[in-house]
Amino acid sequence: MTESASAPGRERRPPYVGRLVTESAFPLTLRVDGVGHELLVGADDTLLDVLHDRLRLHSCRETCGIGVCGSCTVRVDGRAVSACLTMAFTCADADVETAEGTAVERVRQAFLDHQAFQCSYCTPGFVMSVAAMLDEPTERRDVDAALSGHLCRCASYRQIRAAVEELLDT
Repeated sequence: MTESASAPGRERRPPYVGRLVTESAFPLTLRVDGVGHELLVGADDTLLDVLHDRLRLHSCRETCGIGVCGSCTVRVDGRAVSACLTMAFTCADADVETAEGTAVERVRQAFLDHQAFQCSYCTPGFVMSVAAMLDEPTERRDVDAALSGHLCRCASYRQIRAAVEELLDT
C-alpha cells in the first residue's frame, strides 16, 4: 500500500512530517530495535503510525488495518502483536522489535535460504511471528497455528514452512 492509500474503513492520515500533535498528546518513551526514542503521540496513534510514519521503519506495513493479514506484526516485550491494533501509548517503556532489527537475523537468513518470499510485502510480519514462535518451546504441529494470522498473496507458504522447519531443526 502506498502512503496515500488506506485500509478499508480507515482514512490514512498524512505522515507526521511538519504535523503538530496538539490534541491529547502523550509523551512516549520506548526502545525500538535497541534504540531509545522519546516522542509525543496522539491518543488515536497506533504503534504502526509511530513505527512507519514517525520513525520511518518500513518493515512494519499496513495492509488490512484490522489485524487479520499479519503484515504489521512486530514484537512488543517479546510477544508478537499487530501494530495496527496496538495503541502507541500502551507501549510506554516497551521493547519493540521490528524485522529491521538484528535480533531476527537468523530468521531472515532462513527465509533467504529457502526463498520464502516473492514480492516480500508480507515477509517482515512472517519473520516477526516466527521469531516469537521460536522463543517458546515449539513442536512442528504448532507451526500452522503460529502462522495462521498471516496472508501471502504470492503463495510462498511452502517455502515459508520449509524455512520454519529448518529453524526448528537447529
